[in-house]
Amino acid sequence: MSVLRSRGSVKARLAVASVGALTAGLLAALPLSGAQGAPAVSAAASPTASAPAGFERFTDGRYIVLLREASATGYDGNRKYADTKSPSGTFLGSSPAVRRYSEHLRTTHERLAGSVGASVKSSYTVASNGFAADLTAAQAIDLATDRRVLTVQKAGISKITTWNTPDFLGMSGSKGAWAQKGGRATAGDGVVVGVLDTGIWPENKSFRGSPIGSTPQTKWDITLKGGVTRMEKLDGTVFTGACETGESFELSDCNTKVISARAYGDAFLDAVPEELLSEHEFISPRDGAGHGSHTASTAAGNITKGVKTAGLKFGTISGMAPAAKLAIYKVCWESSDADLTGCFDEDMLAAIDQAVIDGVDVVNFSIGGGPQPDLSVLELAFEGMAEAGIFIAASAGNSGPDSTTLDHPSPWLTTVAAGTHTTKFENTVVLGNGKKLLGASSAQTPVSTRQVVDGFDAVVAGGDPDDAALCGPDTLDPAKVAGKIVYCLRGVYDRIAKGAEVKRAGGAALIMANPSPNSLNADIQAVPTIHISDTAGAVVEAYLDAQGAAAKAAFKLGNLTNEKTPVPQVAGFSSRGPALVAGGDLLKPDIIAPGVDVLAAVAPPSNRGLNYDLYSGTSMSAPHIAGLAAFMQGERPRWTPMQIKSAMMTTATSVRNANGGMSRDAFAQGAGLVKAKKFFDPGLFVTSDATQWRGWLADLGYNTGVPALDAKSLNLPSIADGSMTGPVTFPRSFRATMKGTWKISADLPGFSVQPSRPNVTSSRANDVVDVKFTITRTTAPLGSFSSGFITLTGPTRVRIPVAIQPLAVEAPDDVTGEGVTGSSDIEVIPGFTGQLDVSTTGLAKGEVATDTVAANADHLTCLTVPEGTELTRVDVDSADDSADLDLYLLASDTCDPSTAFAIAAQSATGSADESISAFGLPAGTYIVDVFGYAPGSEGSPMGFTLETYNVGADNEGAFAAVPDPVPVVQNTPATFSVTWTGLDAASSYLGFVEYAGSDEVTMVKVDTNVG
Repeated sequence: MSVLRSRGSVKARLAVASVGALTAGLLAALPLSGAQGAPAVSAAASPTASAPAGFERFTDGRYIVLLREASATGYDGNRKYADTKSPSGTFLGSSPAVRRYSEHLRTTHERLAGSVGASVKSSYTVASNGFAADLTAAQAIDLATDRRVLTVQKAGISKITTWNTPDFLGMSGSKGAWAQKGGRATAGDGVVVGVLDTGIWPENKSFRGSPIGSTPQTKWDITLKGGVTRMEKLDGTVFTGACETGESFELSDCNTKVISARAYGDAFLDAVPEELLSEHEFISPRDGAGHGSHTASTAAGNITKGVKTAGLKFGTISGMAPAAKLAIYKVCWESSDADLTGCFDEDMLAAIDQAVIDGVDVVNFSIGGGPQPDLSVLELAFEGMAEAGIFIAASAGNSGPDSTTLDHPSPWLTTVAAGTHTTKFENTVVLGNGKKLLGASSAQTPVSTRQVVDGFDAVVAGGDPDDAALCGPDTLDPAKVAGKIVYCLRGVYDRIAKGAEVKRAGGAALIMANPSPNSLNADIQAVPTIHISDTAGAVVEAYLDAQGAAAKAAFKLGNLTNEKTPVPQVAGFSSRGPALVAGGDLLKPDIIAPGVDVLAAVAPPSNRGLNYDLYSGTSMSAPHIAGLAAFMQGERPRWTPMQIKSAMMTTATSVRNANGGMSRDAFAQGAGLVKAKKFFDPGLFVTSDATQWRGWLADLGYNTGVPALDAKSLNLPSIADGSMTGPVTFPRSFRATMKGTWKISADLPGFSVQPSRPNVTSSRANDVVDVKFTITRTTAPLGSFSSGFITLTGPTRVRIPVAIQPLAVEAPDDVTGEGVTGSSDIEVIPGFTGQLDVSTTGLAKGEVATDTVAANADHLTCLTVPEGTELTRVDVDSADDSADLDLYLLASDTCDPSTAFAIAAQSATGSADESISAFGLPAGTYIVDVFGYAPGSEGSPMGFTLETYNVGADNEGAFAAVPDPVPVVQNTPATFSVTWTGLDAASSYLGFVEYAGSDEVTMVKVDTNVG
């Protein structure tokens, strides 16, 4: 059954276009009825009818098509093709078995694309099974409704999203994590970190290494022959990479640090004319932007002494795992057209495949496409990468502080939020009235008292004062700002560009203010700059309004106020959950790491000639986690990626809030700040696996061939529920790393937490103990999330973050009734005590038709959805319960199938009967497709009954709830009735019931053939 919800529900999503079948050309060739000439379900729309709105149209263009058949990383073997994993479960990379199976998949890609008259542009066979192709809208719909297909998505472009961070994370010093594990110089030794980003600037000291020769060098036997690199790794497997030459990149640019460097830009170069390439871009693995160098050096940069940049001295710096090796996959590119700058899906999918084949251990992915209601093709490819045993750190996104802004919601990734880590970069603005304002600043010299001018008032003649208020490029009049301190707002333009504009116009310094709550950043600017908060900005603006041309200020070094900035805090820009995909039932982000004012290597041409710079973003926090994972793998090579993730999360600690207290916002910080000194000895693991991941995908609507598994049942080191009514039980399995007993406790205000056992006890390492946590609302407010923790205390402390949103009621999905006059009882479980308001919509009389459909053929009919319709329901009931029918609802401009432009909803399971319920479907014309996937015992053609309902317009039967409101007692079943009268005999009707304070809906179907 497919349900489309668009009534404000946190779980609202369009059913995924993943399964079913339309043979090539059918949309253009078939009439509107089956071979038997069945009548249309409802009157045909006029050819001039307007197209329904609200759907993302399939249009001509480049698409990514992923197939249901397993990719190489998930393939278990059969009589025709050998297993692509070793007996121990290790992925075999470029083995003959992988090559043969990949060739089989490429053949299926060619055949499938050819079946709709398309050609494959590129194939993906390792982490994902799919291809890229240029498709017409009709071809895209044909493939999207093919049961062999998992998903069809328009190819898109994603965007790229510190010297003392080792100290901050407890890595440095005689008692730090590095010292405990043999020293900083060996951290990550024997491990390869893959970085998918903008490339590498190999001359930077953070990436220095010895030349690679054709004979084994270093204890890891690194060799380079004909551009192919090879390294024997700590875990006993082999990494095989390549040093690809190109513009300003030679074989000698690879070394015993950067052991592989590849560039993936075919899709980018196809889309971007040469004249639109950025002046800083290189058609090679060389980094033109600096972002890739920054992330690579943060994760695994060398120990580098005496680092200085822009006059600032930083001393010795390094990445989290300075002994780890780097494999660079350049997938992001710079264009002079900002819309074409970024990372193309096709290029990233190819790089993901290659990284798996090469044999990287860890991947950093500081790239994001923003919050999405469905999983992207990249998320699905990363599932295959995770199955290959690769740890993946991904940035959470930079769209905070609003909720539901998070990227990368998948459980197989470690999604990283960004936090602050230092108060070293703080200076003080002293206004002429003596008021002192604290802000972030890397300036090392004070600024004497001088006039302050608002950028808005310093606009060039004929310019836009609103742009000047932002210090946009070429907006300030030098005659008005020369020698003065300029006040401007953050936003629209890059922060660095604002300082550059002040310098261009001759200004002496910059006060940059947040227009709303956000992070404070101590960027290295062209002029002395202090970045202040929105509240401090309001103080400056009031002072400027009062003093006018007499307004003055000075910059003083250090914090001269009585304020004390709590650290760490979640950065204002860091994206928050709940994730759209999981509907609040999967807690993301997973963890937080430093992401504000992080010092690392950059590319000089695009960074004002600097070799190192301060960057901020979740792009900077993710590589901290990637590097720490490499550090862990260097010490625990047998740990799986999910064990590493669990160890990081369960040993993390809460960050601070703005008032200095401990944060409880799980959708901002996840499990909390990673703690390097603790995660090597977690005591207990809580891990999920590929079977669970595929079950979760099935629950989202992807036909993965395994039973659906609700997100709440995934064995994750976190717990979440976005729609709790009555008590909910969350199963978790704990695998011990040591002998011991851990006492279970909970801190979740407004809820009671009852574990199925009071303790977790293991008699030896690897003991598995199952615990069921039953959580019940007590006093928590309805309709908002509450956060807390479940903690297991014993030989170690194991902490699991929890986020729960209680709603008003739990109700059945469907009830039935009989007779022209009658009633049906509905039992609900309320989440509160009081009066439950219920509302009814309907009843609407259905249209019923019977017909047949042949095997591997379509029966198409036209359906008009009138204005005022709240629910559209389509049911197909097979006459042969052993047959297999599929059901699709296609949005169309007219009743001509060739005009179909979107899959509005679908239900394509392995059962005989299918049902679609679509709330809020835009008024317009639709095509109902019943596809005969497989005949049953009665053979082909297959008989069926098709019923359609449009509920919300022309309701009948005086449909009502009695009583209304319903008196309820929390967690105690309550019953009310729905009643109707005066319906037509021998007909079917549909209505639905809604409940105040809940997204629950109960369908009510009435059959008047009986009674």
